[in-house]
Amino acid sequence: MAVSEFDIDVAFESHAGVKGINEDATELLLPEESYLQQVKGYAFIVADGVSSAEAGREASHIAVERFLVEYYQTPDTWSVGKSGEQVLSAINLRLFRKSHQYKNDHKGYLTTLSALVLKGHKGYFFHVGDSRIYLLRDNKLTQLTQDHCASIEKDKTFLTRAVGMDNKLHIDFSSFVLQQQDRFLLCSDGVHDFIAENELTRLLGLPLPMSQICKQLIEAAEKGNSDDNMSCLVLHIKSLQQQHIDDLNVELTRLPFPPILKAGMKLDGYRIISEVFASSRSHLYLVEDMETQEQFAMKVPSKNFIDDIHYIDRFIREQWIGSRIESEYVVKIIQHNRPRTGLYYLMEWLPGISLDKWLDLHFPISPKRAIELVKKIALALDAFHQHDAVHQDIKPANIMILDQDRVKIVDFGSVFVAGVAELYSPIEYQGILGTASYSDPNYLQGKNPGIQGDIYSLATLCYEIFTHCLPYGKQVEDCQNMRDYDKLRYISAANINPIIPIWFDKALEKGVKFDLNERYNTVAEFMTDLTQPNPVFLKPEPEVKQSNSLFFWKLVSGFWFVTLMVVIYLFSQTS
Repeated sequence: MAVSEFDIDVAFESHAGVKGINEDATELLLPEESYLQQVKGYAFIVADGVSSAEAGREASHIAVERFLVEYYQTPDTWSVGKSGEQVLSAINLRLFRKSHQYKNDHKGYLTTLSALVLKGHKGYFFHVGDSRIYLLRDNKLTQLTQDHCASIEKDKTFLTRAVGMDNKLHIDFSSFVLQQQDRFLLCSDGVHDFIAENELTRLLGLPLPMSQICKQLIEAAEKGNSDDNMSCLVLHIKSLQQQHIDDLNVELTRLPFPPILKAGMKLDGYRIISEVFASSRSHLYLVEDMETQEQFAMKVPSKNFIDDIHYIDRFIREQWIGSRIESEYVVKIIQHNRPRTGLYYLMEWLPGISLDKWLDLHFPISPKRAIELVKKIALALDAFHQHDAVHQDIKPANIMILDQDRVKIVDFGSVFVAGVAELYSPIEYQGILGTASYSDPNYLQGKNPGIQGDIYSLATLCYEIFTHCLPYGKQVEDCQNMRDYDKLRYISAANINPIIPIWFDKALEKGVKFDLNERYNTVAEFMTDLTQPNPVFLKPEPEVKQSNSLFFWKLVSGFWFVTLMVVIYLFSQTS
């Protein structure tokens, strides 16, 4: 097939062979958009799920599917190497966590992976495990990858590396210059272990379409008594574009900061309608695509950080993080489809107001309406957590309320992605990352509370939505260290809003505990206690004596029915 940068012939085959289940996964992506072809290139991938891990098939398919989706969502200013390594690190942690999600489920999500990316006049490969990538050039076959295996006895080996094996992924990455007539073979061990190298060389060099060569490779592996799944992908570069696309990549990685933009100005085909927000860190504009008349929000970095490479890297990373989160409750990042002359990114335009302004206009809110808002914010956070990301700056200003009480979380500037950093290592920060009123005080101690940090913010938001106050009062804004926080005491939400039942108040209090051992571990646990009375919270304090325990449980049993009726009443009232 012919694509704008290459004229190539490519095909792949994947068979279960003598096994009942095919745990291999093979795929490719040749983007149709010329801009993606230029900045990201073309991707080819083979993965071999580790059968002894029981969840090998799921692992290989997850790895292949997510790589091809997320690689093309990475910022266009990132190199191929940085894009691939960050995406694979996130995928690795996802599989690693799936393997350890349930203590009684001993399935392991492990897979090998070999990916090839062609961009401009260069090829790049990422490799983990014992699948292989070969290059046939001038009738000489070269194995580009090295097997990550160790021998334990004669004819017995085991994998020393696999995607999902550890919380840190060690990836083999390399690049090389392409030549016309280069041929590549990506294959699983069910193919390369059962075909002699001279036969591989002969088959790959046959003057046949790649689809026929694929079939002959599978047949040769079968004749060699392959006892494994058999997968191969072969491609032939018939011609290369004369102009190097690397020049474009250099331009993208050195994009200048745009100037302060005014209404009526134009940038890369977008007309500035108005400035929406400005701070010392960034600017947000409402813009219109002059071709399609679609409106978007354009985020531009502040010139205050023009020489700060860490700020620039984090700004660029925001675009990638936002692109990975797929939820109706999270603002959508718009992928660029044409070259840029400045550093910025686009988001969907949200014609609404922030939660803090919305509360000022609508408080007090009916319990039903209030809890529905909290549920939507919780679903948005779940979308982050499912991608091993923690928002870290959940506050009213970062939550947009649209028509019909639709909710959208915005701003990715403080998001922490575990798959791109050391698992649960302290994060780099200057004081509290987010806003002090809503951020977990544990950040002050250099701790990364992970999901529990977002739970603290969610519980604080919920408290505010029901009371228009903060759980520790305004004094929380003046805290400079943990000793200051230790002096604070939780203010009962029921004392501010008498309609709040005691069990609901107790759930809020547990959600904002400073001690992580006393706080909820997941958003689901917190939301369960908010919507279903927890019997533990109905137990009076101090604890009743043992001799009165029978009386206590009779009292709770009688109170239980009344409480359920209160729940139904509270969350069904709309006025």
